[in-house]
Amino acid sequence: MVSNATSTQAGPVPFKDFEDDVHQATVAPVPERPPEDEDVLVSSLPSTVLPGVPFFKLRFYQGFWLHEGLIPGAIALQRRFEPHPDDVVVASIPKCGTTWLAALAFATMARRAYPPAGADHPLLRLNPHQVAPFMDMFFAQGRDAVLDALPSPRLMFTHMPLAMLPRAVPPASGAGGGGCRVVYICREPKDMAVSLWHFRRALCPELSFADTFESLCAGHSSGPFWDHILGYWRASAATPDNVLFLRYEELLRDPAENVRKLARFVGLPFSDAEEETGVVHAVVELCNLDNMRSLETNKSGHLPYVNFPIKSLFRKGVAGDWVNHMTPEMARRMDDIVAEKFRDTGLTFP
Repeated sequence: MVSNATSTQAGPVPFKDFEDDVHQATVAPVPERPPEDEDVLVSSLPSTVLPGVPFFKLRFYQGFWLHEGLIPGAIALQRRFEPHPDDVVVASIPKCGTTWLAALAFATMARRAYPPAGADHPLLRLNPHQVAPFMDMFFAQGRDAVLDALPSPRLMFTHMPLAMLPRAVPPASGAGGGGCRVVYICREPKDMAVSLWHFRRALCPELSFADTFESLCAGHSSGPFWDHILGYWRASAATPDNVLFLRYEELLRDPAENVRKLARFVGLPFSDAEEETGVVHAVVELCNLDNMRSLETNKSGHLPYVNFPIKSLFRKGVAGDWVNHMTPEMARRMDDIVAEKFRDTGLTFP
C-alpha cells in the first residue's frame, strides 16, 4: 500500500526543463534498438491497419491492440519499470482528458514550488505533455534511463493498459507492498469516439467518422477499450490507495472538487489556508481549457513523440458532442456494447 507521507521535494520538476539540463550536461546516448528477439516477437504478432489511417499499424499483444511502434515499450514496461512510492502516473485511453489531467496533476503537485497564480508558472510556457513525460515512448525507444534519473516525485503519463504496468499496483491483498499512485480518467465512449476522430483528422483529413466508430466497436482502437477501462476500474476498487478512477464528465461538472480529490490521493491535500486564499480556484483556472488553448505554447509545433500538431489537443472539451456526429443507430450500437461489456461491474456512463 502506498504511504500517505508527502515527499520532501517541492513537487515534480517540469520534464522538459530537466531533459534540457541533462542534454546540456551530457551527450545524450543514442536510443537503444529493441533486442533482436523483440523484433521477431513484434513481427510475429497478429496485425491490422486502422481503416482510413494507413500509417497506424496495430499488433495484438497480450489481449490488446497496440500501435506497432509501442509494442517494445509494452515489453520494456513489464520488464523494467520500477515504480517509486511517490510516483504519480496519469493513465487513460487517448482522447479522454489526458492533457487536462496531466496539467491539473502538475499544477496541484508542484504548487509549492510554482504557485498556480504565478506569472512564471511552467504551464504558461510549456505544453502539459512537456511537464509530464509519455513513458510509453521512452520505454519503446530504450530511453527509460532518462526517466530513472528524473528526481522524485515523478509525474508521468501512459496510454497502456494496466496489465502492461504490473509493478504499478500491488496485489489486492497488499502482500509485498510496492506500487505507486495511478490516476485514471475515462470518458463516455461515444464522446471518446468523436474526440478520437477529430484528433486523427489532423493527419488524415479525409478520415470518415464511420471508420473510427467501427474500429472502436471492433475493439481495435485503444483496446478493446472496455478491457482497458475495466482493468483500472477493478484495480481502483481493489487497491483504492493506489488507483484513483476519475470520470471526464464529473471533472467538467466540478473541477474544483475533483482537484481536491486528486490532491488528497497524491498525499498533498489543500490546507485551510490554501482554500481561503483561492489556491484550488487558481489551479482550476490555470488549467482551464480556454486558458490553455489561448497560450502560444499550445498553438504551434508538434508533439515530441508523434507528428500530431499540439493545437489538436485542445478542441471543444465538452460532454455530449456525440449527438452532432452519430446517427441514432450508431448511438444504440455503442450503448449496447457498453451495456454488455460493463454489465455487473458497477461502472456506468452518463
